Amino acid sequence: MVVTKDEYEKCHSAHPIFFSNNGVTMFTLDRPGLFYFISGVSGHCERGQKMIIKVLEPASPPQSADQNEQKNDAAVAMAAITSATLMSCIMSFVGVIFF
Repeated sequence: MVVTKDEYEKCHSAHPIFFSNNGVTMFTLDRPGLFYFISGVSGHCERGQKMIIKVLEPASPPQSADQNEQKNDAAVAMAAITSATLMSCIMSFVGVIFF
């Protein structure tokens, strides 16, 4: 589940920002910043089943049109790989928590 920083530090999950326990959970990291995840299973967070994901700001400002087109193609490919890898990690984490 996604919680606030305070709830993350205290392993407290009374009011999660996002919760799902259907086994096929997807969460969109829709902004730059920190996202705090903890296990909703009693005692698991206290035993370390929690994580923080940091989403970075977009890369440096645009350059010339030709360079932008090449960089955008590479950025889209890298974002797809990174997103897929991140979702695999999250799904593994969720699987460990709920199964």
